[in-house]
Amino acid sequence: MFTGIVEETGKVKSFDGRKLVIECRKVLENTQIGDSIAIDGCCQTVVNITSNSFTADVSSETFSITTFKNFKTGQIVNLERALTPSTRIGGHFVQGHVDGTAEYLGNMTFKVPENLDKYIVYKGSISVNGVSLTVAKNTGSTFSVAVIPHTLENTNLKYLKSGDFVNIETDILGRYVEKFLYSQNNNITEDFLKENGFM
Repeated sequence: MFTGIVEETGKVKSFDGRKLVIECRKVLENTQIGDSIAIDGCCQTVVNITSNSFTADVSSETFSITTFKNFKTGQIVNLERALTPSTRIGGHFVQGHVDGTAEYLGNMTFKVPENLDKYIVYKGSISVNGVSLTVAKNTGSTFSVAVIPHTLENTNLKYLKSGDFVNIETDILGRYVEKFLYSQNNNITEDFLKENGFM
């Protein structure tokens, strides 16, 4: 579990489609083999550590649904270590389980696949390349976020160009609500949610 508050940016040192090596500094502090680090919002397990890098084994599922398949040597990525019990939660709960990718259209606006647009709501939370952001505008297939200068300066969002793709993780609450609404033999209805202040 993560907060979506990026700790540092690192560089792709090498990637052969399976083993991903990331050059970094800060996220290596107190990190051990087996720990989780989010790379552009995707939770990965540390399998090797050096003085200035760590290695993760990338599954075929991760490779197929994230931007990892487009990684190039030297590419800048957002990094965040997993939460600890004493961590301040400055963003929102981010699982590091990427739902898919979105295309950057410019001006902090993104186009999402049809299967994800239903989970994106105005003023709701969203993770873009692992950065916790608030949806400022939502038009169905596209959404925009407002990014403060500090976030822009300290993440790889500042390098985005029109046509680039980013990893997206929608707010987990929306997915649970959908599951409850459409599963069989439950007592949770849309009216129930409205009556209890959830809609």
